[in-house]
Amino acid sequence: MGTLTSCSFTRLNFRFRSNTLCSDFRERIQFHDHELKRLKGSCYLCRERSKVLKYVNFDRFKCFSSNNGVDNDGESSSNASKDSNVNTVPPEEATEKSGSEKSTSSSVSSKPPSVSTVGTAYNDFQVDSFKLMELLGPEKVDPSDVKLIKDKLFGYSTFWVTKEEPFGDLDEGILFLGNLRGNREDVFCKLQSRLVEITGNKYNLFMVEEPNSEDPDPRGGPRISFGLLRKEVSDSGPTTLWQYVIALLLFLLTIGSSVELGIASQINRLPPEVVKYFTDPNAVEAPDIQLLLPYVDSALPIAYGILGVSLFHEVGHFLAAFPKKVRLSIAYFIPNISLGCFGAITQFKSILPDRSTKVDISLAGPFAGAILSSSMFALGLLLSSNPDATGDLVQVPSMLFQGSLLLGLISRATLGYAAMHAATVSIHPLVIAGWCGLITSAFNLLPVGCLDGGRAVQGAFGKNALIGFGLSTYTLLGLGVLGGPLSLPWGLYVLICQRTPEKQCLNDVTEVGAWRRSLVMVSIVFVVLTLFPVWDNLAEELGIGLVTLF
Repeated sequence: MGTLTSCSFTRLNFRFRSNTLCSDFRERIQFHDHELKRLKGSCYLCRERSKVLKYVNFDRFKCFSSNNGVDNDGESSSNASKDSNVNTVPPEEATEKSGSEKSTSSSVSSKPPSVSTVGTAYNDFQVDSFKLMELLGPEKVDPSDVKLIKDKLFGYSTFWVTKEEPFGDLDEGILFLGNLRGNREDVFCKLQSRLVEITGNKYNLFMVEEPNSEDPDPRGGPRISFGLLRKEVSDSGPTTLWQYVIALLLFLLTIGSSVELGIASQINRLPPEVVKYFTDPNAVEAPDIQLLLPYVDSALPIAYGILGVSLFHEVGHFLAAFPKKVRLSIAYFIPNISLGCFGAITQFKSILPDRSTKVDISLAGPFAGAILSSSMFALGLLLSSNPDATGDLVQVPSMLFQGSLLLGLISRATLGYAAMHAATVSIHPLVIAGWCGLITSAFNLLPVGCLDGGRAVQGAFGKNALIGFGLSTYTLLGLGVLGGPLSLPWGLYVLICQRTPEKQCLNDVTEVGAWRRSLVMVSIVFVVLTLFPVWDNLAEELGIGLVTLF
C-alpha cells in the first residue's frame, strides 16, 4: 500500500495485488526527465507549489507482498493502519539528510506491511482496467519468440541487435535497432526466409528507417531497423457480409447518380419544373418521376460511360496487384450528382512488399480510368464537330468548360472560337462522360492522405514528402484553386474517408526508380492542369465560354 499526499494533504491509496501487476503499473507511471523538471516543487495532483512534495522521491514506489511493515527506525509506522507503505518526508528531516543517500529512502518501510482492503474497489478497477485494455488491444509479440529471434535470426553476418524498442501504432510490436552487416536488400530477404523457418507463418518482418537516427549508414543510405508484428495485427481481416451489403448499396446509388447526371445533361429538352429543380439552388421538392422517364433512355449512354470509367479504374488496380500477389478489398463506390461518381475506396488487404509496388498499384487505377476517359472525350469532340451527328448532340451551358483549364483549352482548339463563345455548346454525350471521368481521375490523383495520388507520393518520396504535399493540397482545395465548386465536397470526402496515410511496406527503405518518380510528378502536373479552373477574365481572352462583364 502506498500513500501520496497532495497540497490539501488528501491521501490516495495505491493497492498492488501482485508483483506482476505492480511492475506493470510502475512502468505506466514513469516520468520523463523534462516532466520531472516541470513537476519539481509542484504537487503531482493539483500542480501547485508544495513544500512537502518538494522532497518526495517518486522512484521509491515498491511492491510488497508480505506483512508487518516497520519504519527504518525500527518502530511501527505512524500510519500502521495497513493502508500505507510509502510516507512523505517532513521538510525538516529532508533538510537535515539532504546530503546523504540514506535520507532518500528513509520514508520507505524496511519490512513490507500488510495489505489492506481500504479502497479496494477503486484500486481493483484501476489495475483491472489496464489489464482489460491489454486484452482488448492487438496481439503483442510473444517474449519467448523475441528471445528466440534474437538468438537464431540475427547475427554477425546479417544484423547485430543492440537495442529493442516498441513498434507499431499501439506499441504492439518490437523494433530491433542495431548495425547492418551487409547489403540491406540481401539481408532482408535472408531474414524473411529464416523467420518463416524459425517461427512459421506467424510474424511479419518490416525493414524501416531507424527512428531518430543522426548519422547515415556507412554503406550509404539511411540507417535501418527491423520491426516485428504478428500477422493478425498487420494484415487486414476478411471481408464481412455487412461490407458486401454496404458496397452493393453504394454501387446502386452510384448507378442512380450517374443516370441523374445523364438526365441533367439534357437540360435544353427537359420540362420547366424539372429544369428549375436542377438549376435553382432553392428548389427542395423533387419533380414528378413520371416527367423524367422519357429522358432515361437518352441518359443511359452518359451513365454507361461514367460507370465504365469507374469500373475500369478498379480493374487497373486489380491487374497491377495480381502479379505482386497483393490482395485488395471490394470497391466502395462514392456517388456524386455533379460527376456521377467520386471514384471508389479500395483498401489493401495484405501488406505491400515494397514501395515500388505501392506506386505501381496506386497509379494503375487512375491511369486506366484516365486513358478510357481521354478516349471518350476525344471521340466525343470529334463527333461534336461532325455536321452529320447533329441529332445525337446535347446542349450544355458554355460556362461549364471553365471548370478545367486543360479540358477547356482542348475543347476550344477542337470546336473553334465561334462554337465555344456562345451561351450554349452542342456536344456529344461522350464528351460529358469523358470530362467527368478525367475530373474524377484527377481528384483521385491528388497527393494527399490515402488517395491514389497520396499512396503514390508516399511510395515515391516518403511519408515526410506526403505531409508537405498534403498540406499544400488542403490549402489549395480550401481556397478553391483546385476543383472550383467541387473543392469543398471533395475536401470533406478526403477528410472523412481518406485522410490517413497508407501503412508502411515490408521493405519501406529501398528507393523506387527515377522513372517511377517522374511518372508521379507527371501525374501531379496533370492534376493541376485538369482541376485548375478558368476565371472569367482569362476565359474571355481564351474564348472559353460566353462571359458577360459588367
